[in-house]
Amino acid sequence: MKQVLTAITVLLLVGAAGPIQAAERLEGKVRVDGSSTVFPISEAVAEEFAGVQPRVRVTIGVSGTGGGFKQFCVGETDINDASRPIKESEKAKAAEHGVEYIELPVAFDGISVVVNKSNDFVDRLTVEELHRVWEPGSKVTTWQDVRPEWPAEEIALYGPGTDSGTFDYFTEAINGKSQACRADFTASEDDNVLVQGVAGDPNSLGFFGFAYYIENTDLLKVVPVDAGKGPVVPSHDTINNGSYAPLSRPIFIYVSRSAAERPEVQAFVDFYLETATTLSAEVGYVSLPADVYDLARRRFEQRVTGTVFTGEDTMGKHLVELYALP
Repeated sequence: MKQVLTAITVLLLVGAAGPIQAAERLEGKVRVDGSSTVFPISEAVAEEFAGVQPRVRVTIGVSGTGGGFKQFCVGETDINDASRPIKESEKAKAAEHGVEYIELPVAFDGISVVVNKSNDFVDRLTVEELHRVWEPGSKVTTWQDVRPEWPAEEIALYGPGTDSGTFDYFTEAINGKSQACRADFTASEDDNVLVQGVAGDPNSLGFFGFAYYIENTDLLKVVPVDAGKGPVVPSHDTINNGSYAPLSRPIFIYVSRSAAERPEVQAFVDFYLETATTLSAEVGYVSLPADVYDLARRRFEQRVTGTVFTGEDTMGKHLVELYALP
């Protein structure tokens, strides 16, 4: 990981309980699990944080957004990495176990549709074509089933497992309902496994987080997605301005309200929000606007719990509007 900026090493980590000097040595353990999409950011933050607080051990698991919430909502972890907002069933589970949570956006992602590097005929895919490929009960088995001029070669499909927030978001955006998907594809909660699968099969088609494509451009070919306004390639600009539709989305960390009172957790989250703007971009994601990070810091400092994503009335709203505090 790139060297820690001098400004970061001397910053004051400020939380609800008051300032914690970066030079003050804390001890303890911070338990993080969840999304493989958010993992590269959390890993980068943890590596840099170790230079400031070497006696705090940050462990990061990768069980998928849903798998992570299963642990987080019963109090087994301090922080859940999430590539989608918390679901109603997860809210209920957290309430049942007395777990209050603080929802903090950390970056933008654009789910990237990819094929093997050797593929020389897939120039774009429309949302409708993606739907026909991935819908439940899909009859598409060859590339020719997608377009008549394409080869009659069987498509090998790769995608995140059903515990993945990326799977939830993709299926809702493409198929109209979360978890609605054909079953005959190679699934994994580890995006690196998906990368290797697509890279190793000339007739493959897969999807996963933008950072995993950026890390493997020598092995993969990204597919422009056409949502009706022409084909758009995921990039920092198209993800940030929303033109890479409908597969652009914010990604999050969820912090246990009770865990946040421990100095080591408070310091780690403060550090996370201070460095996410730089580190998210360094690992291949798109940084949020500065005012969104400011709102996230205020939300954490004031220990504002719950989610801002409360239904259809929140769809399409800017994060500044959603996270604005009274």
